Amino acid sequence: MRESGVRSRAAITCLALIALSLASSVAGKSRRAVTDNEVRRKKNECYSDIESGLWGWQCKASVIAKENCALKCLSPSCYELIYESDPLEEGEKDLVRGQEYKYCMHRASLGESLEGIRGSFDY
Repeated sequence: MRESGVRSRAAITCLALIALSLASSVAGKSRRAVTDNEVRRKKNECYSDIESGLWGWQCKASVIAKENCALKCLSPSCYELIYESDPLEEGEKDLVRGQEYKYCMHRASLGESLEGIRGSFDY
């Protein structure tokens, strides 16, 4: 019985060390800016999730609803900052907010503060 207790503690210790190792490797990764290709790939994955119903029927209600959901899927924090209080509307082309959103994703990918992004592209 004593031997199995030692083995159990050793196994738990081993698992804890593996978990700590994984956590430190994720946290210790050098930050780099997200690329346009990575954004495009992730957004396509978001569209697939929306089409499969993963985001609910409201995200499939219209083209613009799908776009708002895709933006939220792509970066919840940037969507909240840029679009949540005033989502895109049918026929709207908001280039300024689009640039702010892209800049937000860039800064977020580098682990930088998102302060000051909103309004940074007002012309």
